Amino acid sequence: MEKLKCLIIGSGPAGYTAAIYAARAGLKPVVYAGPEPGGQLMLTTEVENFPGYPEGVQGPQMMEDFKKQAEKVGTEVRHEVITKVDFSGKKHMAVTEMGHEIEADSVIIATGASAKWLGLESEKRLMNKGVSACAVCDGFFFRKQDVILVGAGDTACEEATYLSKIVNKVYMVVRRDEMRASKIMQQRVMDTSNIEVLWNSEIKEIVGEEFVEGVKLLNNKTGAVSDLNVTAVFVAIGHKPNTDLFRSFIELDDQGYIVTDKISTKTNVEGVFACGDVQDKIYRQAVTAAGTGCMAALDSERYLGEKGL
Repeated sequence: MEKLKCLIIGSGPAGYTAAIYAARAGLKPVVYAGPEPGGQLMLTTEVENFPGYPEGVQGPQMMEDFKKQAEKVGTEVRHEVITKVDFSGKKHMAVTEMGHEIEADSVIIATGASAKWLGLESEKRLMNKGVSACAVCDGFFFRKQDVILVGAGDTACEEATYLSKIVNKVYMVVRRDEMRASKIMQQRVMDTSNIEVLWNSEIKEIVGEEFVEGVKLLNNKTGAVSDLNVTAVFVAIGHKPNTDLFRSFIELDDQGYIVTDKISTKTNVEGVFACGDVQDKIYRQAVTAAGTGCMAALDSERYLGEKGL
């Protein structure tokens, strides 16, 4: 059995930042990159809102930069998946898909959250070519254009309102004849002149060869299919935090996100910390994920110091 001071489960901005700080503190961290190394930024093209990249950067390149920096300061990155954990004892146990057993003094969880998608073939084909799950990240690229957003919750309303300040028009697709968003968020949408809500509708297909050119809309009441010309499709139907692995040991909220201490990244299990989108359902930005990654490493360092480890 391998013994580690600091095990980091998951990569992306949170995991790699945690690794950089942990390595510089002499914790010799090992990162298990997981099934989606680099996280959601691997599905992003141009990133223009992360400090330090004045010319912008491709999402995958940015994650490669993070990885290289983490490795340079002493992190070991392993492209394998942790399939089992046991946090019931004083030591934190983990097992990889290859059966490798690990005993860690501290664990940092940075497994992120995966966006929910519509499940269309055309959606996959046009990913990063006008199809996005983050209006804040990608809305800027479609300024003064017509776009469509799918969703009916608070996040969807918030993103539609955000987009309305940048683009020419936002079409908001709602499957039923009502939204599940809070009344105040619905009112903001209704009060915004360049947002048009398409009730009882859903996207049947996204049209375009190289980039999004439009959508085919199905009216759920009449069965009629219509065409709508847009240059981007934003999917805002929620995220699923990647926490199934920890469910038996870590406290989760009603949406499955890890519950952390209000002023730290501590979980309910001593010596286990969480950072990034796996515990953040509000901001979900690369820069905020990196910030909590830093916090998790500092929390881990303090914990190990207090325990004399």
